[in-house]
Amino acid sequence: MAVTRRHWLAAVGLAPMMGALVARAQTPGAEIAVPRLSGRERIRRYHLPNVELIAHTGQHVRFYDDLIKDKKVIINFMYAKCEGICVPVTTNLVRVQKLLGDRVGRDIFMYSITLKPADDSVESLREYAEQHHVGPGWLFLTGAPPDIEQLRRALGFTYADLAEDADTSNHIGMLRYGVEPLTRWAACPGMANPEHIVRSILWDLGIDEGEPQ
Repeated sequence: MAVTRRHWLAAVGLAPMMGALVARAQTPGAEIAVPRLSGRERIRRYHLPNVELIAHTGQHVRFYDDLIKDKKVIINFMYAKCEGICVPVTTNLVRVQKLLGDRVGRDIFMYSITLKPADDSVESLREYAEQHHVGPGWLFLTGAPPDIEQLRRALGFTYADLAEDADTSNHIGMLRYGVEPLTRWAACPGMANPEHIVRSILWDLGIDEGEPQ
């Protein structure tokens, strides 16, 4: 399967970011200009909610402040008892992690977020990570169901069909990766060839493949 690079907004059909917003005051005809937000601030505000999560290591973190801000990241959604695409994608990402080597946990951080936080405890995610021989720099995350749902939608891991979208067993096997401070975001299939995924990630994240690990 060929890797498809997509800009975040184009890849998942997110609405284009608005420019300057204008709010009307209570007095008819009066207008108050709302300050223009930077592209980074818009993405943070609308697509990177700072919800609280718990990692499989037991660490309590904030999604934006602790995991995303100023980092290069790879994100996907999964759940521990999945009988569909989760295990193949995780297995593929283990190969990706090995190919990236020491960059993971230093230059690039990997996050897998459960779609079923009511079922996936910290312990079950830790067991899942151990079963798949996940290395350092890759966290499996759970949290309050409303927060996980907010995060899923904000990151664009959704289906257009409402019935299909409501069934968390039917989830998108995609990866989202990006350089947060540069607002550079892209996506590719989680089951793509690992070498192609790594090349795409390094290219889009601005890392030279020949760079020493």
